[in-house]
Amino acid sequence: MEFFTQWLEKNRELFRAVQSLSVKKKVKLYLVGGALRDIVLKKEKENPDFDFCLKKGAISFSRAVAERMKAGFVVLDEAHGCARVVKKSRGKIITLDFSDFRGKTLEEDLLYRDFTINSMAAPLGEILSGASFENTLIDLYGARRDLAKGLIKIVHRKSFDDDPLRIMRAFSLSAVFGFEIDRETYRFIDLKKKKLSGISWERIRDELFKILSSPKAYEIIEQLDKYDILELIFPEIRKMKKIKKRRLYRLDVWGHTMLTLKNIELIIGRFNRNPGVKSYLGEEISSGRKRAELLKLAALVHDVGKPETFRVEKQKVQFHGHERLGAYLAGNIAARLKLSNEELRCLKRIVFLHLRPGYLVTNLSLTAKAKFRFFRDAQEEAGSILILALADERSTKGYLLLDKIRKKYERAIPRLLREYFVKQKEKPAMRLVDGNDVMRRFKLEPSPLVGKVLRELEELQAIGKIKTKEEALKSCAVILKDI
Repeated sequence: MEFFTQWLEKNRELFRAVQSLSVKKKVKLYLVGGALRDIVLKKEKENPDFDFCLKKGAISFSRAVAERMKAGFVVLDEAHGCARVVKKSRGKIITLDFSDFRGKTLEEDLLYRDFTINSMAAPLGEILSGASFENTLIDLYGARRDLAKGLIKIVHRKSFDDDPLRIMRAFSLSAVFGFEIDRETYRFIDLKKKKLSGISWERIRDELFKILSSPKAYEIIEQLDKYDILELIFPEIRKMKKIKKRRLYRLDVWGHTMLTLKNIELIIGRFNRNPGVKSYLGEEISSGRKRAELLKLAALVHDVGKPETFRVEKQKVQFHGHERLGAYLAGNIAARLKLSNEELRCLKRIVFLHLRPGYLVTNLSLTAKAKFRFFRDAQEEAGSILILALADERSTKGYLLLDKIRKKYERAIPRLLREYFVKQKEKPAMRLVDGNDVMRRFKLEPSPLVGKVLRELEELQAIGKIKTKEEALKSCAVILKDI
């Protein structure tokens, strides 16, 4: 098996260090779970992670591994004997988890694994001995069979009782590998889903972002919604579902939201052929979570402010200020999911400004000043906001104003996107004057007024109204006179 041979060569040095310690301590060590699954699937992770199990003493053994490798060490679950070693090597982060058998024997341990596709094991010593992969593999519960079928199936009936997070993991594995969830597994998901309320938000977040990282996140989110699991994560959507469509040709708020997510994925798929856009969407915002995933989350919550701002005025549905309230609620959602401060800031800005491109398009003329102000306010989220605005427009029907300007919208938003990515490559223009110049010329003390003047000068410079230091200082006089 050529893939296995290449995989082993890449990891041989690491495995030898672990195995030599297991021989010294007279411990029989097994490689289990995801690493073996990925070999069968011929998949390789950018940052590898390996799960090992042994009869007992996993915490003390993994501590010794960490000391030998000069790596990080953390106890994950003292009661069940589970610890983690984290090693940085050649720009990669390698994670090694060690755990005690979950039963008296290896067979019982594999029985208590989450899904059949993760229920394989192989003795580490035999892996290193040169034996064939097939001969080293222990597959008692049909892992290879279900991998061949592309099926996610629980190993035993109490799998979700042992760890309710496995409910989310079933969907994240489905998203990552494109597998179907077994019908009986769906039945147990439906029976046990309320147990997710006892799981930490950090763990739920990690599985959710695995789903959002998939190009088919919409399909998985739809399944989460079908089984009422999405409302356990986002209780805010209950109110969104209550606002029903008022006309046959309009979608309700939640239907529109889901269609926006679907269109986001279609747009990302098309724009990903552009290296600049692909690089932008692939930027890591925090802890391995990327801009594209945060954009999909923004699509799910961009109209979360609509239920509280719903009004009917002159037989017209209005949601005045829903973007402002939505940004606040999105911030609460980000905090609940334990996202980083940077992710929270990005999510709030995307939701708050998601209508702004539409205002630009509906103006009689798209002025340089209006564009400058949008890009200034949107900052690094400008690309995400424009993509969301385009998906939002494509998911909206029956609004007369938007129907009238739809062609203009379809021309203007991609043009603004191109302009944004061109600007990304340009070096920021040097200021013609600084705060000291302004204070010296006009005998001002340091104050917010100086900052306001500099911002207005920056705008005039960006739209080509001033080009020299003297022109800038003349404009300062006008600005200060008008304040």
